[in-house]
Amino acid sequence: MVWPATLIGAAAGFALASIPGAMLGALLGQVLDRRLKLESWGDLRARLRGDPAIEEEDLLFVLLGRLAKSDGRVQEAHIQQARSEMKRIGLDDAGARRAIAAFNRGKAGNDNLQPSLRVLKDERLTVERLLRSCWQMAAADGRIGQHERELILQWGHWLGLPTSRIEALGAGYDIPHGLPPKRGNSYKEALILLGVTADCEPAVIKRAYRRLLSQNHPDKLAGSGASPALVRAATDRTRELHSAYNLIRERHGFR
Repeated sequence: MVWPATLIGAAAGFALASIPGAMLGALLGQVLDRRLKLESWGDLRARLRGDPAIEEEDLLFVLLGRLAKSDGRVQEAHIQQARSEMKRIGLDDAGARRAIAAFNRGKAGNDNLQPSLRVLKDERLTVERLLRSCWQMAAADGRIGQHERELILQWGHWLGLPTSRIEALGAGYDIPHGLPPKRGNSYKEALILLGVTADCEPAVIKRAYRRLLSQNHPDKLAGSGASPALVRAATDRTRELHSAYNLIRERHGFR
């Protein structure tokens, strides 16, 4: 993290009055950094350019539009996911029109999103809802592309979250290369699918199975507004998890 006004104040103060001036300049700069939420040189440049902040009610759909267009073409699944978000929020006709305009604005990709996202850093619930919606949009077509993943991680960092938390919010949606190919019933493939090894204790295998089942449960995804394509993918994944767990359980002889 860089405090630009603090550094500028310290440098200017040192030039005018040596060390005492640098200390006073740094103190005044720190006050300015905190007041204007300047945490990088990019924040300062945005302020100097006068980049307009995106209204909070528009920001979600600007982000969703950016994600939908990130792979080059907006698909019907992306549009349906945006409509699901409008329904979840309960937008009236005027709100829906505004959301559509923000979505199209996001597709154009001309907004500097960093200042608008940084403003929300202290609003934890808003931040997490925003990122979950982004993961859902990224997965609406059944897979999360690398560019979509990078965008969400970058936005999450601007929102003040560590990578581990950003990825945790994508649990159940986070399928970066699509679902794995249909597997046979081999014991080795079942272990790989559950992320366990042959020497794991039954309790460890059960925890891994339950965790994956919770992340990919289709009813849970449907209830959170996921697209039909993502719900179908989760249904297939759940079926594979059941088969893999039953095979391992039989081989290890536990219930």
